[in-house]
Amino acid sequence: MPAWPPIPYDFLPEVPALAVESDDVRDGERLPEAQVFDDWGMTGGNISPHLRWSGAPEGTRSFAVTCFDPDAPTGSGFWHWLLYDLPSDLTELPADAGSADAKLGTHARNDFGSLAYGGAAPPPGRPHRYLFAVHALGVESLGLGPDTSAAVVGFNITANTLARGFIAPVYET
Repeated sequence: MPAWPPIPYDFLPEVPALAVESDDVRDGERLPEAQVFDDWGMTGGNISPHLRWSGAPEGTRSFAVTCFDPDAPTGSGFWHWLLYDLPSDLTELPADAGSADAKLGTHARNDFGSLAYGGAAPPPGRPHRYLFAVHALGVESLGLGPDTSAAVVGFNITANTLARGFIAPVYET
């Protein structure tokens, strides 16, 4: 099997690192069933994981949290979660903060088409990486609506990122 390609964040402008931890997911370890999609033949919990971060630089005015699968067979990866305009004093999200009912920040439409977290749902074959990233941003708000495409939200997050950190668990069916 060929080696995995670089993680997409390897292609983004270099920024300082945030420390990101979770009570639910671990870097390089199998994603728990709680974070797997509950549709498309999957029977997971579809619950976003707990995330905690530290080390935001001076000038941080908000945060964004994303989950991206760079290994999806789409040619452009797959956005599972985009949550932005989180307050600058926030340092932790509880499990299920990605639900459609959550009242924290703004959810953008993911590649499932929903304004919420959508769990892992890879086709059979090789493992996929799920990059749960926290982005410290230099703006209080991205000024985008929830129906802005994931690519445009990602562009605006990248353009305003002061620091970034992530956890990359894996999952395969």
